[in-house]
Amino acid sequence: MPRDIDQSTSQEATGPNYIGLVRFLLEPFLENSESLHADCEYLPSTNKVWLRVAFDVEDKGKVFGRGGRNIQAIRTILQTAATKGQQSLHLDVFGSSRSSDRDESSDRGTSAPRSKKGRPRRPEKK
Repeated sequence: MPRDIDQSTSQEATGPNYIGLVRFLLEPFLENSESLHADCEYLPSTNKVWLRVAFDVEDKGKVFGRGGRNIQAIRTILQTAATKGQQSLHLDVFGSSRSSDRDESSDRGTSAPRSKKGRPRRPEKK
C-alpha cells in the first residue's frame, strides 16, 4: 500500500493535494500502482514543498519517457500547481540513479563505428 506522510494543516488549507496529484500523474505509467510511494514535506518558513516519489525500477523507463519527456511534463504540472498556491516545489525521484546508463554509454565508444543512421557499419570485405 502506498505510504503517505500527513501534510501540515496550514499547507492543506492553502496548497493543492500534491500526493493525490502525483499519484494521478504517475499511476498510468506503472505496472503495479501499489509500488508507488509518495512523501510530501512542506516548509512553511520558506514556502517550499519537497515531494519525494519512489517506484519499481522496472517502471523507470515508462515514467521518465524518451529523453525524460514524461517526468519533465509531470514536474511542470506539479510546479504549476505549486505556483498557484504561491509555493515552490522540488520533486525527488528515488531509485532512478543513472550511473548504470553512463557506464553503458562509455562502452559504446569501443564498439564498431556507427553510420549516420545509428546502425553499426557492415564489416568491409577483404
